[in-house]
Amino acid sequence: MDTASLYALSERYYLPVYRPRRIVLDHGKGSRVWDLDGREYVDFGAGIAVNALGHAHPALVAALTEQAGKLWHTSNVFVSEPPLRLAEQLVSASGFAERVFLCNSGAEANEAAIKLARKWATGEGREPERRVVLSFRGSFHGRTLAAVTATAQPKYHEGFEPLPPGFRYSEFNDLAAAEAAMADGAVCAVLVEPVQGEGGVTPASDAFLRGLRELCDRHGALLILDEIQCGMGRTGELFACHAYQVTPDVVTLAKALGSGFPIGAMLVGPKPAQSMQFGAHGTTFGGNPLAAAVAGAALRELRSPELMANVARQAQAIRAGVAALDAELGLFSEVRGRGLMIGAQLRDEHAGKAGEILDRCVEQGLLLLQAGPDVLRFVPALNIGDADIADGLQRLRAALLQFLGR
Repeated sequence: MDTASLYALSERYYLPVYRPRRIVLDHGKGSRVWDLDGREYVDFGAGIAVNALGHAHPALVAALTEQAGKLWHTSNVFVSEPPLRLAEQLVSASGFAERVFLCNSGAEANEAAIKLARKWATGEGREPERRVVLSFRGSFHGRTLAAVTATAQPKYHEGFEPLPPGFRYSEFNDLAAAEAAMADGAVCAVLVEPVQGEGGVTPASDAFLRGLRELCDRHGALLILDEIQCGMGRTGELFACHAYQVTPDVVTLAKALGSGFPIGAMLVGPKPAQSMQFGAHGTTFGGNPLAAAVAGAALRELRSPELMANVARQAQAIRAGVAALDAELGLFSEVRGRGLMIGAQLRDEHAGKAGEILDRCVEQGLLLLQAGPDVLRFVPALNIGDADIADGLQRLRAALLQFLGR
């Protein structure tokens, strides 16, 4: 079938919750993808920070192929080796975790963390009325009902009321506001992204994240870090919390953990490690041998010092390239982020135009993302090469010139 016919099928059969661009992607290699018509694109979006090792990475293909010939699924009524090895790798790499819960997505990982926090709050010596989870405006924690309630952006709440109770919001990067929000002793956990993704690629300050750790210690609350987008090497450290030198009680992961294969994980430190006992939570597909085998292979690659060095080098290349484009075209008011998670804020005169710019990028053979209507989001594969960066920036320049009508 041709592109038009396939796109028509998507419009006929999919629930209309997405507005994909009118191309049909067919295959990829590294940081290049091709559509059904054979047109090539440089990929600066990596499937929303998922394809951390690019497309068709040989180690991941080999792990998937080998496991596919052995065992696909067992459920958690039985034990298989790939998820056990993955859990062992994650605990070892984290430096803070004792236990791991494997699931299928970032929303599921955050849902598990919310349940864990409330279960922990009912434990011996803790007041039973402490049920509130504190999160921050601009956050994004998933689309399940609890996770979307924790997401402190009203646009994601509209039409789904009544929302579950027990959530409270505060200002991101405002420690005094967080302290005030915790003053009544009702908060059992603080849920925060070290770098907000959907909220505009906005990093937490060192003082804010370290201050939240101190507040949680003072008020007897858990610190839960949502590293679903910013974790697994994206910021230049395997875990974003390592760069902040903050020890969390819980970390949630997904996206790059499977580098394209669906998987999520909740890593749990010593304090709440025994809170969830038999029957308290579960998942049919979580810890699936196929997903765990791919994630194990991905994690071995992601832990490489050479890969982290590449993140630092290519992050600098993108920042320099965007700065040069701004000097020429005057489009951006700020460039922010950590590692290969970079946001370019559009100036006021171009506010709301990020989507239009992305349309021009597709026309020029570049796949790029936005983070809200005013921010271009760069989250390419962590192993992206020099030639792909240079070519992608050239295509971005062409797209921006087209957008400006030049």
